[in-house]
Amino acid sequence: MVKDLCQQYTDLTDEDIATIEGMSAILKPLANLEDADIFIDCPLWSEDAIVVAEAKPDYVPSSYKKSVVGLLAKKHNEPAVARTFRLGVATKQMKAITQENTHVIQTVEPIRNGAGRVIGVLIREKRADEERVQSERIHFSQQSYKRIAKAIAHMTADDSSWLAECIDEALIIVDRDGYVSYCNSLARELYKRLGYVYDILGQSYQNILQIYFPEPRGVDDVAGFSEVEVELAHSFLAIRRIDLDSKGMGFALIIRDITDKKEREKELILKSVAIQEMHHRVKNNLQTIASLLRLQCRRARDMETQKVLQESMSRILSIAVTHELLSQVGIDSVNIREVILNIKNNTLRYFSNIYTDNVVEVQVEGDDFQVDADTSTSIALVVNELLQNSLEHAFLGKRQKGIVRISITHGSLYSSITVEDNGRGFNMKKAPGNTLGLSIVNALVKDKLDGSFSIVSTSRGTCATFEFKNFSIEGNS
Repeated sequence: MVKDLCQQYTDLTDEDIATIEGMSAILKPLANLEDADIFIDCPLWSEDAIVVAEAKPDYVPSSYKKSVVGLLAKKHNEPAVARTFRLGVATKQMKAITQENTHVIQTVEPIRNGAGRVIGVLIREKRADEERVQSERIHFSQQSYKRIAKAIAHMTADDSSWLAECIDEALIIVDRDGYVSYCNSLARELYKRLGYVYDILGQSYQNILQIYFPEPRGVDDVAGFSEVEVELAHSFLAIRRIDLDSKGMGFALIIRDITDKKEREKELILKSVAIQEMHHRVKNNLQTIASLLRLQCRRARDMETQKVLQESMSRILSIAVTHELLSQVGIDSVNIREVILNIKNNTLRYFSNIYTDNVVEVQVEGDDFQVDADTSTSIALVVNELLQNSLEHAFLGKRQKGIVRISITHGSLYSSITVEDNGRGFNMKKAPGNTLGLSIVNALVKDKLDGSFSIVSTSRGTCATFEFKNFSIEGNS
């Protein structure tokens, strides 16, 4: 099939076609190693290509229902293939559309003849919804060890060693006598970077191991497989050792440079610490302001002035709650239930010093989910105002005991929080609608939370509910 297609649709020589035929024989082990669909395309006289060989994986579903051998690979549907043919370089992680109109991610390697001409391309495809930015090429389950060992044996065969150049890891094969019998170009480059002057091919394994690589002894050592991470010459390396059950082969070392990954992890840790410190300082500043207001309140003789200062202090502390929680976790999100529980405790502490005769129970119930810092701050202020209103007005006179219930409901697009009491209620027609507290609530719900606010009051109590659009970290839904 490969020969017939190449002779009919391409200008490849008999020698070129023989090279393509030899490579096509090794596609199946590579498909199982990669858990991906593998193809070889050859160039047409036009800028398109034709599929001359394919292999589907045995262990995961293929992206294809039918064979695509003999079908065209249009350049506008498979830009990675077109780019590799045009430039003669590998193309990594590009989107493509298959002949069955499925979206996939392609990695393409050029196949050259002895004169350096690109006579075909080796294509690796995975479904777009399953692909990762940097896919793990080797899968570490006990079943995979045997698959890897088998694939490596095929890779390093005399007519298929080119396959070892298609993986993103350094590969070293050590024979049963303890000498390096094979290494790909990535392995050579890695050892030069680590300080080796001469080619490692043919050297004793102990010679290349004793200076730089400790014996891999990971916690997952089973069935001839071990893994370890080491830091060498300012680089972080993940080393995997796999015993090979092939004639003349002892074991393989697969070495991945994970320096970039480790550096990103360090950056994330540093950013997390910086975020924690920032929120810690903001919290301290807010608490300092609250303390100054408390001192001013104690000096004030007018009761109305004291009340205004106390309310301002309570609002500042409600904002500080969010920053206190953020300073503990180091990320820009907090659990809404934890915020409200802190608001509840602070408010009850404040009112216990002022209304000593009131015995009011505050209950928090419902869902818990994460919100970002801005949303959390606005919610904290709104709940603080509504809870203060209930504690201040609902249980005056004979109603010195009661319950305030704060209910949290997480919706798909909008979530809601209800503050409900069983107090004496108030006449909504006569109640002033422009108090500072309700003005703050309306402004925050409308402008900051992109939601709505409603309040209902009867002789059996008052129920205030506000909805807010979800700005959670998980997808900004």
